[in-house]
Amino acid sequence: MTRGAAPFVVPIAELRRTPATQHHVEVRGSLPGLALSSAHVPDDGVADNDVIASLTLELLVDGRLTATGTIRAPWQGSCRRCLGDVRGVAEAAVREVFESHPDPDGETYRLEQDRVDLEPMIRDATLLALPLAPLCRPDCPGPDPEHPVVVEGSEERRDTPVDPRWASLRDLRFD
Repeated sequence: MTRGAAPFVVPIAELRRTPATQHHVEVRGSLPGLALSSAHVPDDGVADNDVIASLTLELLVDGRLTATGTIRAPWQGSCRRCLGDVRGVAEAAVREVFESHPDPDGETYRLEQDRVDLEPMIRDATLLALPLAPLCRPDCPGPDPEHPVVVEGSEERRDTPVDPRWASLRDLRFD
């Protein structure tokens, strides 16, 4: 199957000629502007930062198309504890339906006569797979005011606040 001009547009003429058959496609490209407050998909156009969708497309006899497979997207963000840089790969399993007249509630995606644009589905699945609160590592100590980080061999006591601007809050009582 040959690909269309846009990276996530796939021609489906072959599928229309032989309904109920499956065709495997792999599409890749960048998804600019895809981000949460804590993580985003790089949109610099570097091949290593491409979002990759490996899908099986099947045109059903009723004219609807199913897309089943996985989507992998690199992401980067900030650790929720130490605010250090974090990178990872989000992976999403998809099984979606495309039809000529999509559901107004967003349950299905739009299917053109001779092509299918997979980008809206890939965007939705990738966005849902991004981490909401990434960590650089599971045991990241980060700046936890209840358990301040104490460097071995230092004279700092554990009951001393890490930041003196917070010291007056220690005396605050809610009765």
